Amino acid sequence: MPKMKTRKAVAKRFTETGTGKIKMMHDGKGHILTKKSRKRKRNLRKTGYVSKQYAKNIKEMI
Repeated sequence: MPKMKTRKAVAKRFTETGTGKIKMMHDGKGHILTKKSRKRKRNLRKTGYVSKQYAKNIKEMI
């Protein structure tokens, strides 16, 4: 049986941690930043984690 191909779009957006969680960057930081508060933009800088429901699907794609 052939190997499964990596979905490159997903691989560029998500990374798997050592413990198996899926790490992601928040969206909404690309443009129209003037109307967003400092606090909101600062919190968007931090990495987030994908919920367990979606993590299984993303792991298959990576």
